[in-house]
This record gives sequence, C-alpha cells and structure tokens, in this order.
Amino acid sequence: MKNQRVVEPEYLFFNTERKKKFITGSEAVKEAIKRANVDMAVSYPITPQSESMHLVGDIYAEGYLKDYFRGENEFAVMSSVTGAAMGGVRVFTATGGPGTLRAFEMFPTWAGARLPVVCAFLTRGVNSPLTIQPDTIEMSFVLDTGMIMLHAETAQDLYDMVLKAFVIAEKTDVHIPVGVFADGFFVTHTRDSVEIAPEDIKLPPYDTYSAPVPVMDMENAPIRQMRDPFVMKSNFISYAAHASWQQETMAAMERSRKYIYNYLGGLVEVENQEADILIVTSGTAVSQSREAIAIAREEGLDVGLIKIKSIRPFPTEEIRQLTQKAKAVIVPEFNRIGWLSREIKSVVTDSSKVQGAPRVFGGMTMPIELILDEIRRCSL
Repeated sequence: MKNQRVVEPEYLFFNTERKKKFITGSEAVKEAIKRANVDMAVSYPITPQSESMHLVGDIYAEGYLKDYFRGENEFAVMSSVTGAAMGGVRVFTATGGPGTLRAFEMFPTWAGARLPVVCAFLTRGVNSPLTIQPDTIEMSFVLDTGMIMLHAETAQDLYDMVLKAFVIAEKTDVHIPVGVFADGFFVTHTRDSVEIAPEDIKLPPYDTYSAPVPVMDMENAPIRQMRDPFVMKSNFISYAAHASWQQETMAAMERSRKYIYNYLGGLVEVENQEADILIVTSGTAVSQSREAIAIAREEGLDVGLIKIKSIRPFPTEEIRQLTQKAKAVIVPEFNRIGWLSREIKSVVTDSSKVQGAPRVFGGMTMPIELILDEIRRCSL
C-alpha cells in the first residue's frame, strides 16, 4: 500500500493547501478515491462511467486500494459491494444509466441493511431507442430507495462529494448509502480546474465497530442478512418490524442533514435570493442557468439562483422559505418527466408559480436561450 498519512476529515477537507489540476470528472473521481482510504472497489464497464472505474483500477495498481476486481455484470457488482460492506469494508463503485437499472435491487438492500456504501452514478439516458447521451431520468427511480443523493454540478463538486460521502455515510447515526450523481459526459468527459488535496494524506480508516448493526466477522456470532426469521412471516409482528425499520432508515437520512451542512456547506447554494424570478435546479443545469442569468441581468431582469446539492434528504424547508416571495420559480432539467419540478411543487407554498421547464432529454443539450425564454416570459 502507498505510504499516506492519516489525517482528520476536517483537515483534509478544509485546512490543507490544495493545488489546481485541469482534469475531467472521471479523473476527479480517481483523485477522490486516492485520498479516501478505500479498502475495495468493484467495477463493471458502462458508458459514461467506464473511465472512472478504469482509473480507480490504475490507482489500485499503484497501491492506493487493498483490493479491486471486475464483476460479471452490474447486479453482481452491487451484490459484491453488499457483501464487502457487511464485512466492514470501506467500498466504492460506480455505474450509470442501464447499469443503474440492472443493479437496482441492491440499492434498497444497502439502505435496509444500513450499509455505508458510496456509489457514483454518472448518469445517461435509458430510453428506447438506445442512447448513451446525458439524461438524469435514472435519478427519479432512485429517489425512494433510502439512499442519500448528492448531485454534482462540476468536476469540483464530484471530487468533493465523493470524498466527503464516506465520512457522511459512516456516521453512526446515519450509516446508510450515499449516491453521488453527476451528469454523464457534461461532467465526466469535460476538463475543468479542480482543487485537490495533497496525495500523501488520506481519511482515517472505516471504524467498523461504530456501525449501528454488527458486521460479519469472527468477533461476532454468525449472523444472517435477515437476522430474525419472524420478519419473513405474514403477521402483525412482521409488519411492525418492517415498518419500524423503514422509519428508522428514513430517520437516519434526516440525521445526515447536519453532516451535509458541516461538510458541504448546506443542502443548497443561493444567489440573489430576493429576486422576483428564481431558477431552482441541480447538476449541470445549474451551469447553464448561470449563463442565462448573466444575460438576463444585462437586459435588466432580476433573477436569482438556488442550486440544490442534496436531492435526498431534500431541502424542503430551505426551498419553501427561499421561494416564498418569488413570483416565479423556473426549474430547468435534463430529463423527460421533470422529477425535480415535481419535488419542488410538493414543498412550495404556491405550486402554480413553479414552471417545470425548460426540459431536454435523450441526449440533447440545453441552449441557454431556452432558459432565457422562460425568464422573459415570467417577467411579463
């Protein structure tokens, strides 16, 4: 293994001197894992995620990970990740698009088993006819699996979120999986200036015995994934056990809020929150919105921006309060169904002012003119 010095998370995240590198989002994933003190990574190729896990394999060869292997398919990868996490291993993987769907059964399993898995979802379209192009529709499928969901706008976000996700996931009062989502190609294959910590330091190792559920090892009595046979029965005790456990999993997600605030500075970022028109969005739609806002301001239009960093837990109170005075809320999205606008409409005081547009999908880019048209229309 590489000789790296273990430092406290706060020092690695906030206090150490960072250097800028001009790298892709896939390389940002590699740089995060290099400093995350990961025990094992399991991979399977699928565009646009393939490069990121290939690069993680490279740093395994350099001695930054203890183990790395390729699974038979996406479901096998996520099953292997499940077993590793149950054994007390800090584990990482990545997928995207059809890979997310093929592996889907394991995501609620991770949450239900209270496994602090970190997975990067580098999103792409899953519609027919087949496309490998950017689209965030898979995020709508993952919303209710019990997983914390962070959405990166840039390669810098992706680096920071992947690295910090391990610390958030492994907190005793949280201890559920974290999915870090980034828009495929727009982030994964685009170079950007990313500030990264020195490569000779790393996070402390995963403290297995801080977990709220026992790990499978020789220090504990043999256990099963389903620890109590009665929960398989059809009776009141079974129903109550399942209901209470799902409530606890959701409560664990709520408890993650304070750590997201601590390490990521909050669930949202806000610019010009007093504006009559607010754009509320996440991922690379934020970058497109920034350009549209700059042009709108030159035209004398008052527009603000709310960047959502955490999709689960959702910034319900933040969105409700920030949008209270706004006359219009515009939600640009890279998907067909508008899942983010539905989330926002469910929490704002007056849902009629939420404009679920513009939306592009199937791999289309989002011309800033589309966002500008919505801004101009709402300003009339």
